[in-house]
Amino acid sequence: MTIEGVKRVVDLCAAPGSWSQVLSRKLYLPVKLSPDSKDSDLPLIVAIDLQPMAPIEGVIQVQGDITNARTAEVVIRHFDGCKADLVVCDGAPDVTGLHDMDEFVQSQLILAGLTIVTHILKEGGKFIAKIFRGKDTSLLYCQLKLFFTDVTFAKPKSSRNSSIEAFAVCENYSPPEGFNERDLYRLLEKVGSPSGVDDLDCSSGWLEGPNKVYIPFLACGDLSGYDSDRSYPLPKSAEGTYQILDPVQPPIAPPYKRALEMKKASSQGIRDFDKLSLDP
Repeated sequence: MTIEGVKRVVDLCAAPGSWSQVLSRKLYLPVKLSPDSKDSDLPLIVAIDLQPMAPIEGVIQVQGDITNARTAEVVIRHFDGCKADLVVCDGAPDVTGLHDMDEFVQSQLILAGLTIVTHILKEGGKFIAKIFRGKDTSLLYCQLKLFFTDVTFAKPKSSRNSSIEAFAVCENYSPPEGFNERDLYRLLEKVGSPSGVDDLDCSSGWLEGPNKVYIPFLACGDLSGYDSDRSYPLPKSAEGTYQILDPVQPPIAPPYKRALEMKKASSQGIRDFDKLSLDP
C-alpha cells in the first residue's frame, strides 16, 4: 500500500503520538520543506484520542471519543467539509495475556473504530488498524470485507515474533449499496451469527463453504533483519561507549503518575494521599 496522493489523514487512538510523528515526517514535512509548496498543498493530519498528546508539527489534535458522531463532525470540519483519504488506528486494550480475550476485545475496538471510519473516510479510501490474530480472525476479516474490496493482514518486522499483533490493511472503501451509518452494528451482526438474526455467538466456528475465507497474510521483512525476540549488544560510538539519550518528549500524562506520587509521599511519611497534587 502506498501513501502517494494522500492529503487528509486521521490517526485514531493516537496517544502518545508515534504514528502521528511518522505521518508528520512522511507527509507533512516533505511538502512544507519543498520550495515550491503552498499552504493549500499541505496535508491535513488529525489525531484523535481521549488522552492528551505533546504537540507534533503539522498534526491537529482532537481530544474525543472515536465512537462519538460529534467527533466525526469535528474531523470533517477541519477538512473543510471533505473526507479523509486514510485512517490509521494503532489502539489496543490493556492486554491480559489471555489471547482469546485480548483478540475479542481488540476486534471490538476495531469495530468501534469503524463507527467513525464510516463517517469520515471517503469512498476509495484506506484504513489500517492493529489486530490480534487468533482463531476468530476470519470473522473480523469477513466484517471488514463488507466495507473494503481489498483486505490484507500484515506482520511488519518491527513487531515481535512472539506477539499475536498484526495489522489489517484495508483498501478501496466501498460500503454496501444503501448503507446507513446508523445500521452499522445490525450489518455486522448478520455476519457475526449463523442465523443472521438472533444467534450472536461472536465466533467464526460456524463459517463454512464460501464464508470460510482464505485470509491474505503478508509477512514483512526478511531473514537478514533483526530478530525482535533476541537481545543484541548495544552499538558503540566512536569513543567506544554507548551514549544513552533522554526521550525527545517525556510522557505528559502517564497512567503511573499517581503511583509515583504515592510512593514518594509514603517515603516522606505523608498519609493523606487524596490531597496530593499530581501537577509536575
